[in-house]
Amino acid sequence: MSNLTKGLILVVVILAIGGGLVVWKKKVSGSGSMSFNQISREEMELLLSDVVKTNPMVLKRLKEDPEMKKQQLESLKQLLAFASQAKHDGLADDPSNKQELANIRAEVEAVNYDREINKDKGPMPAFGFISEDQVKGYWDNTQAAPSGGFLSKIGLGEPVETRSHEDEFNDFLNAKVGILKAQNPDMANREITDEEKTQARDIFAKTRLYKVEYETKAASGELAADFVKKTNLQVKLQQAQFLARLYSDKVADQLKVTDEEVDAYVKAHPEMDPETKKAQAQQILDRAKAGEDFAALANEFTQDPSNGGTDGQKKGGLYEGVRKGQMVPPFETAALALEAGQVAPELVQSDFGYHIIKLERKLGPSGKKDAKPLIDDKDAGKDKDKESGDTYDVRHILISTGIKDPDNPTAREQPVKDYARTKLEDEKQKAMIDKIVAENNVSVAEDFAIPEVTDEQIQQMRQNQRGPQMPQNMPPPGAPEGDKPGKPDAKKPDAKKK
Repeated sequence: MSNLTKGLILVVVILAIGGGLVVWKKKVSGSGSMSFNQISREEMELLLSDVVKTNPMVLKRLKEDPEMKKQQLESLKQLLAFASQAKHDGLADDPSNKQELANIRAEVEAVNYDREINKDKGPMPAFGFISEDQVKGYWDNTQAAPSGGFLSKIGLGEPVETRSHEDEFNDFLNAKVGILKAQNPDMANREITDEEKTQARDIFAKTRLYKVEYETKAASGELAADFVKKTNLQVKLQQAQFLARLYSDKVADQLKVTDEEVDAYVKAHPEMDPETKKAQAQQILDRAKAGEDFAALANEFTQDPSNGGTDGQKKGGLYEGVRKGQMVPPFETAALALEAGQVAPELVQSDFGYHIIKLERKLGPSGKKDAKPLIDDKDAGKDKDKESGDTYDVRHILISTGIKDPDNPTAREQPVKDYARTKLEDEKQKAMIDKIVAENNVSVAEDFAIPEVTDEQIQQMRQNQRGPQMPQNMPPPGAPEGDKPGKPDAKKPDAKKK
């Protein structure tokens, strides 16, 4: 998944309706004729009306934190803008995407209808009240039920269905598998099993049975108007998420930053230039070459966080039992060019900073079976008893050239080029988002009323959760539970390769 996708989809903190939505990969949505460039006041209040039941703490935070409200509305606006742009660029007309949009509509309608008509019947799995005879009858009736009447009445204009049930299912399955394989390279060569296909047929039949019931009753006015409106709004938001994901993947290459751009950024910010740390490193190297105790110098000056050790005892810059290929190439080349006890005559520069290196000893090809793993290196120690090549013990002092992001005080230092690349990517992403939002004239109501939340409602939610865990952000519609926004931790400013 691209960084832009994470920024637009996973960071979207919109309101989930009715106790959570189905994971977007399993949902369905309507035709490409739906408009995604507006969320009205009425629609926002419809969303919030159900959040009172499912997550009242979110509403309390919305009411008390204007900045949070502003950020969430901006995220929703960005989501709709990207969906609108995807539709404008024809992504909604691609046969597989068009099929998935139809799947999203069918599944959202069926899931909501199931919850609505069976809400007072006690606990039951999704579609649990549909009998085997009903499913069998669905497949026995080979001709798909006509559709389009209700959707045409509400302005969506979907064509009448003419495919057989079997053709419908095959198109459904092919679209699902195709999308899954496109998003997950590990699935590219995987074939769906007969058991999986049987399960998919069962869910497909139940979904379509309830979809037809829902649309028939909605068209005849048998369902509450607000329920129908909420369902249509869910369809719109989940279709928007699907299309926004497609578009963000499409433009991901436009946000890539070249090495030349990174070099130019560093040059334009002389305060980031690694050369500013070189004089300090050279002074320490001169002292080491003059015979001062290397371990003492390391404990005093090194900026390698691994030197602290897991037990809090400083290690004098020592790495024991280092295997070939474990350190970054400039470090390893310099270390292995030395004799035991020798200090490298020149500073060694890597993306982490300037290294002052002293080789303690080289070991034979059978390795050192009692060697300790490298501190904080998850890969260290693996297969240490195997004859995997020469190992060596080395001390080093790191003078870091890393940079701490002033906008993120809790983040770790990053190598200069990594920091510059991240900043450039963020700038490109923001410029693209701003452009697309402006061009698609997206409007999201801001004057909606936020329902009042009582302490009793919050307490009831906590009891239902069996121990509250308040989310930091509201989940995006259809996002898998546990998906959280954020960037991966920067590499540690030490000499390790991985």
